[in-house]
Amino acid sequence: MSTAALKIRGSSPSRTEDAAPTLPTISALTAGVNRVAQEKIGRIQQITARAKILALNALIEAARAGEHGRGFSVVAQEVRGIGAEIEALARELETQLSGRIVELQNAVSAMAVQAQDARLVDLALNAVELIDRNLYERTCDVRWWATDAAVVACAAEPGDAAAAYACERLGVILSAYTVYLDLWLCDRNGIVLATGRPDRYPGVLGRSVADEPWFREAAALRSGDDYVSANVRREKRLGDAQVATYCASIREGGRVDGPSCGVLAIHFDWEPQARAIVAGVRVAPEDRARTRVLLVDANRRVLAASDDRGALSETLAVDPKELASGAERDAKGGVTAFHRTPGYETYRGLGWYGMIVQAAG
Repeated sequence: MSTAALKIRGSSPSRTEDAAPTLPTISALTAGVNRVAQEKIGRIQQITARAKILALNALIEAARAGEHGRGFSVVAQEVRGIGAEIEALARELETQLSGRIVELQNAVSAMAVQAQDARLVDLALNAVELIDRNLYERTCDVRWWATDAAVVACAAEPGDAAAAYACERLGVILSAYTVYLDLWLCDRNGIVLATGRPDRYPGVLGRSVADEPWFREAAALRSGDDYVSANVRREKRLGDAQVATYCASIREGGRVDGPSCGVLAIHFDWEPQARAIVAGVRVAPEDRARTRVLLVDANRRVLAASDDRGALSETLAVDPKELASGAERDAKGGVTAFHRTPGYETYRGLGWYGMIVQAAG
């Protein structure tokens, strides 16, 4: 039974329950009206054709009857005229009704496309909003941990004992926050003084990160309230893992307005967290096989994909061109819907987009 059908309860035809109308239902009903109209118009045309034949036969018989058939001839002519009028009316009805039904079908199709596009844009927004809220917490974490007493002491007065204690403290933080691969405490010159996992990543301590863009930006921060959010990349010193790095300046005395004495960098374990978000977006089961849920950066580089393809290597052809949201369709009927990061609280975002790429059904 279609969604437009009536569900009969008991024997009374008045006790019915209408299913909620949908665009496919309306489209199907419109097509049904078109079929009925064409069928009835065809029937009218058949009847008028028969009437014309009967009128013609009557005129022939009236002519044979001569003077006695004159009256019958008048009636036959009138029947013939009525048949012609009905035929003309049927043609007019067919033309006008068919035109209106085509317009209605086109309007329903356009509404269906708009509804699908709006739905996919909402899903794209859902994906990027989820990551925004997640990354906002990362900006809070780094600013908070940059004021930790062990971190501040090690940055202000580096030494073996201070570094060992800072490593221990950063390890405790990592044990509670499993979304991070490592935390790096750097002095003002970019030398890594302490890490949270020196045993797992032994090549980090003592290394210089002074040339890293995220360090240079963090070293120039004006207060402890500010932060740096770097784009997703692979970090060779962390096993070539995909990371999103967040930094804050370490201030003497842990004061927001104190002099800078170092940088704290926290490396978010991007791949599993992002995969959980794109895989968790609620795509209809029947559409899942032909749909990719993506997070992409401002340059359209894929950061995460629900099909686990193209992360940090694929660049999408669809260009939003600074639009906040929208949908673009290709020649085959596929659609790419997108929504730019709205940011969350004090996290402004990096111009990333949530995108839904859906092949034609």
